Amino acid sequence: MSQESSQPNPSAFRPESSKLYGEFASWWHLLSAPEEYEEEATFFHQVFLKHSKIPPQTILELGSGGGNNASYLKAHFQLTLVDLSEGMLAASRLLNPTCEHLQGDMRTVRLHRLFDAVFIHDAIMYMTTMEDLQRAMETAYVHCRAGGMVLLVPDCVRENFTSTTEHGGHDGTDRALRYLEWSYDPDENDTTGVMDFVYVLREGKDKVWVEHDRHIFGIFKRADWLRLLKEVGFEPKIVVDSYNRELFVAIKPKDTTP
Repeated sequence: MSQESSQPNPSAFRPESSKLYGEFASWWHLLSAPEEYEEEATFFHQVFLKHSKIPPQTILELGSGGGNNASYLKAHFQLTLVDLSEGMLAASRLLNPTCEHLQGDMRTVRLHRLFDAVFIHDAIMYMTTMEDLQRAMETAYVHCRAGGMVLLVPDCVRENFTSTTEHGGHDGTDRALRYLEWSYDPDENDTTGVMDFVYVLREGKDKVWVEHDRHIFGIFKRADWLRLLKEVGFEPKIVVDSYNRELFVAIKPKDTTP
């Protein structure tokens, strides 16, 4: 594996150019299996029902990835799934063939349609600057119906970020994957952190190789999340889930125009 700089360069990193969302997108469900999402998807379902001011029927998911959350939420809502990576959309189409899939960047996509709710799971972590985070929130706002809600699910805020190491993976019918994930923050004075992934991939009985993949993610203060949501036009609040994550529920006021 080649040596890479230890300092993140958010301007040079684009999620769709990573190995995970590019050349290895078809391996996604061996890294992150749909069955691992049932508990949190059930929680998200209840959040939509509890906090929306209108009965939610249609949901736009931005940064929908391989469609793991959608595989559960589609039983309750009509979903439109948007992701920047065509490879991840292809993986999701296999899992969720009845859902609408569209390619787009959460910072800029405009579908010229309104939805009862907008959902952004941990893909929101790829917003590495305050400007990008606000642009994603603006996209959510212009697609959200008045009285509807937006649910943002970052892995962390600045106040509760900790360095972590995780591992896992699954076996498929003719291939398998194992991974090591190391998340850390080289500079607490900026708004980014680093996730270094090491993948061990196996095809057939004995073809095994190792890949390194670096991802840059955003880390923002709790107050900045709330401030930006208010500036965009939402009425935000925080909901804590069973993983101790702070989720941002943002209501679009009923008296506002689309």
